[in-house]
Amino acid sequence: MLTTDFPIGSPCWLDLGSPDIPAGARFYGQVFGWTFQEIPDAMGYGFVQLNGRTVGAIGALNEGDRSSWTTYFRSADADATANAAQQAGGKVLVEPTDVMREGRLAQFSDPQGARFAVWQAGNTKGLDAVSEEGALVWAELHTSDQDGAFTFYRQLFGWREENFEPSPGMTYRVISTAEGDQRATGFGGIAPTMSPEQPSAWTPYFATEDVDARVARATAAGGSVLMPASDVENVGRLAWLADPNGAPFALIHGEPRES
Repeated sequence: MLTTDFPIGSPCWLDLGSPDIPAGARFYGQVFGWTFQEIPDAMGYGFVQLNGRTVGAIGALNEGDRSSWTTYFRSADADATANAAQQAGGKVLVEPTDVMREGRLAQFSDPQGARFAVWQAGNTKGLDAVSEEGALVWAELHTSDQDGAFTFYRQLFGWREENFEPSPGMTYRVISTAEGDQRATGFGGIAPTMSPEQPSAWTPYFATEDVDARVARATAAGGSVLMPASDVENVGRLAWLADPNGAPFALIHGEPRES
C-alpha cells in the first residue's frame, strides 16, 4: 500500500504537463474538488490540493510532448539513478536538477519509451496525501515488454514483483519496494499494453468511493471515457478516463489487489 513514508523506489510525487494550466486545474477541480496554488516565479507550475494538502501538481507542457501525468519515484541519489538508467538502456530527458532546497529531480524514459521521473528529497519528501479519497493510490505501467521493463526498474530501484491473476488468462505483476513486507509495500503494477498501437506509459490511479459519480463529473467537464466503469474480481471497481487534453488517468474503489 502506498503511504507517505515514501520508501526508496515508491511513487512520491505526481505532476501533469498541460497545454493550458488554468483549464487543467478547473477540470480536475470539477472532478476531485482539487484547488490550484500557483508557485511564484515557477512559470505557472503549481500544486493541486485537497483540503489544504498537496496531492499533485500541474505545469506547462514541453513543446512537442503530449499531455500526460508523470509519476516520480523516490531516489536516494538522483545522479546515481540517472547513471543506472542510461546503463540499463533508458534515456535521460531532464538531467538531475536541484529544485531550490526542496529536492533534486530527474526525468527519464525507459527502454520501451514510458516516461517517469525521480525525486531525491530535500525539504519536501513527497505528496501530503496518498491512498485516500481523491489522491494517488496506485501506479500502473502498461508496456510492450513486461520482462524487459521489470528488469530495467529493478536495476534502478531494487523492486520486487509478484504475479497476480485478477481473472483467468490475465497476466499482471504487482510491484513493491526493495525492503519491507512485500505485500504491504506493493504500490503498483506492470501489465501488457492493450493493443500494439498503445504506447508504453505509466498511468496514475486515484482513489474514490464512487467511481461512477467521478466518471459523470469528468465527462460533464469535457473529459472522455477510455474504459467504462466496471467491476474487476479481486480488485474493485475501476475506470480509465482522459482529461480534455488527452492525459489518461484512472479511478479505483477498493484495494488494487486483495491478499
